[in-house]
Amino acid sequence: MTKPKNDTLLRALLKQPVEYTPVWLMRQAGRYLSEYNETRARAGSFLALCKNRDFATEVTMQPLARFPLDAAILFSDILTIPDAMGLGLYFSEGEGPQFERPLREENEIRALKVPDPNTDLRYVMDAVSQIRKTLDNQVPLIGFSGSPFTLACYMVEGRGSTDFRQIKTMLYQRPELLHHILDINAQAVTAYLNAQIESGAQAVMIFDTWGGALSHNAYQEFSLRYMEQILSGLKREHEGARIPNVIFTKGGGLWLEQIADSGCDAIGLDWTIDIGEARQRVGDQVALQGNLDPNVLFAGPETITAEVEKVLSSFGSGNGHVFNLGHGISQFTPPESVTTLVEAVHTLSRKFHLKEC
Repeated sequence: MTKPKNDTLLRALLKQPVEYTPVWLMRQAGRYLSEYNETRARAGSFLALCKNRDFATEVTMQPLARFPLDAAILFSDILTIPDAMGLGLYFSEGEGPQFERPLREENEIRALKVPDPNTDLRYVMDAVSQIRKTLDNQVPLIGFSGSPFTLACYMVEGRGSTDFRQIKTMLYQRPELLHHILDINAQAVTAYLNAQIESGAQAVMIFDTWGGALSHNAYQEFSLRYMEQILSGLKREHEGARIPNVIFTKGGGLWLEQIADSGCDAIGLDWTIDIGEARQRVGDQVALQGNLDPNVLFAGPETITAEVEKVLSSFGSGNGHVFNLGHGISQFTPPESVTTLVEAVHTLSRKFHLKEC
């Protein structure tokens, strides 16, 4: 496999020396870009955008045309797996994702099957292959999936939730049913990410968006355990290249040591923890990704630059840092704020790597 001309992200995830701190943004292809909104309008719907490889390629490339980002991330959705399981994913304007057939009955849960990523999710693999070809090895392509627990939240609740009443009731009253869902999901995510790697993804990320809603013990049992199961079955090399992986648990700052022991290469951090403290806690065991508050991007250029400097200074000198937001970029973000952010990271971070290269 030919390595990207700019492989800074891959080296940083593997804690290898770099000239500057690489940066990419969660949800970097999205509604804050006018060209994305134009493409989505042509596609007709969000799902049509995801399921057409030409549209998915087009929007994946859009932020790279605007900003000198150090990676592309596949344009898709975390709920492709439960959709392929037959739960009937749909999007209502202003209401987010919903499922026509949420999992409530035991017989439905027991009947869950692991989808074949190369048939049931072929459109994702086609998009990965086409995006990788279009990138022409300029920067790496990141593939991703939702975590087993995060997927289960949507599958059981039927939609996004604020109190997670349905799934937490199952967790405490019928834990064996939730474990069954999570095991099927873990098998599905493992196969899905491996298929993305085989199709051209050069790094992969697991989004555990709702793991932070769990209690301490429940997080270990119902979220981290199944991400560890995925990591144990994940391809670490493909065509002679190392494939780094990242785990991001929103609200996961309480469990950094346990996440670092999971077998991951890097931990994604939200904005609620100081990245320097996180580095002290995990040492050189894993790389760290993050963790600017996305709302900083609503401030002026001076403030954005100052806040970037704070994150870089807190991490300090040395390798193993990928700059990112602490969660996805807001649809209301001015694109010029992203320009300021990327320029600030690339410029200000070089002094922290002088001894590395």
